[in-house]
Amino acid sequence: MTPLPPPVPLRRMLGPGVVAVGIGMAAGEIILWPYLTAIGGLGLLWLAITTLLVQFVINMEIERYTLATGQTVVAGFSRWWKGWGIIICLAGAFQYVWPGWATSGSTVFTYLIGGGDPVWITVLVLILIGALLSISKVVYTTVERVETVKVALTLFFLLVVVVFVISLSTWGSGARAAVVEFGQIPPEITFVLLLSAIGAAGAGGVHNLVLSNWIRDKGYGMGAHVPRLVSPITGRVEAAGTDRFDLDVGADNLARWKIWWRRANIEHGVTFVAVCLLTITIMSLLAYETLFGRDDLKNDPSFLRIEGDILADRVGVWLKLLFFAIAAVSLWAAAMGLLDIIGRVAADFVSRSYLPGSPRWTEPRLYLAVVWAEIILGSLILLAGFTQPLGLLIVSTCAASVVTLLYSILLVRLNTRDLPSPVRLRGWRLIGLLLAIAFYGFFALAMVITQLQKL
Repeated sequence: MTPLPPPVPLRRMLGPGVVAVGIGMAAGEIILWPYLTAIGGLGLLWLAITTLLVQFVINMEIERYTLATGQTVVAGFSRWWKGWGIIICLAGAFQYVWPGWATSGSTVFTYLIGGGDPVWITVLVLILIGALLSISKVVYTTVERVETVKVALTLFFLLVVVVFVISLSTWGSGARAAVVEFGQIPPEITFVLLLSAIGAAGAGGVHNLVLSNWIRDKGYGMGAHVPRLVSPITGRVEAAGTDRFDLDVGADNLARWKIWWRRANIEHGVTFVAVCLLTITIMSLLAYETLFGRDDLKNDPSFLRIEGDILADRVGVWLKLLFFAIAAVSLWAAAMGLLDIIGRVAADFVSRSYLPGSPRWTEPRLYLAVVWAEIILGSLILLAGFTQPLGLLIVSTCAASVVTLLYSILLVRLNTRDLPSPVRLRGWRLIGLLLAIAFYGFFALAMVITQLQKL
């Protein structure tokens, strides 16, 4: 039995939620949810709120396992059957190999500078991201700093548009829609777009699972016993995510557990749920204020250019430039985080399941191999002609919703059977996770039925 490390102050736990929201605050908040609002109004805000609450329940069950064992949930699933790890890694690769986030950022960047080829800009950005991750002494620290800066810039922009753009009547329309239209779906919105928006609200898919890796590197609970993931080029300590520690459930440790668990919930609720909800709400209100009712909006990021031109007319060119700059940086930062996600999940699983103790293929080396493979594949996809950013995002985010449904089911077994009794999933948390499964299952099934009817 291994003792649980003493809880650290809440301020020192801040980080994983910021990284999660920093990566998630991109395709959904900047493109998909504003686009849905522009064509269907504010009637879907209830779905964004519901999705974020559902994700809070799922994410905390992901954190529960790693807090109690020091092991990632993917490694936990693979203890029953290695195939789960393979399926999740392949699903993550499929979800993130489509460079929709980076391409969208490059497209917006061309609006900012007045021209350019988004494809080659994206390829260059992906290479720069790969180089930055490769030379980072502690990879998590680099990703956390980048996403923290991104979140701060985004919140600044939201404050600006609240002050200068969004009218009181739009706020009133949003409040009415959230209450009066709760549970309704605007007729203009297809189930494919709905599933995509759900997958892009906050986190989604493998994005949620990597919270295990982030809180492990941050030193949450039993994760403090595991060395962090570092660069094989500049780092000195090799990550060792293959161990599972058995939690001592004595009175002192259970008292520590309650503090760790309460503070982890607070950290994630404030930095992830609250910030995502604020961002989706304000960006949707902004889209409603500037775009709703127009008949010239296309199914691509060009609606952002129209939105920027309207901001320039109403407030000034400076706001248009600020909008484009923050959108581009935000989407590129998300692309960096997504490369980190699949690299972590795949490297942790492969090193634990197939290459334990390998002196050559250590976890950091596997991590960089996966990251660069994703960069090369993403670049080839773009150069082959698959360059429609919104289409790429819809493919990725629909896949995210299906993956979330799969591992939510696995989490029920993991946290009810593979943890010591005093810290297991039970009560209202278990009910919440079962409702989350029903939520994702309903929309996934509705999408499948809708597509079959079209055949």
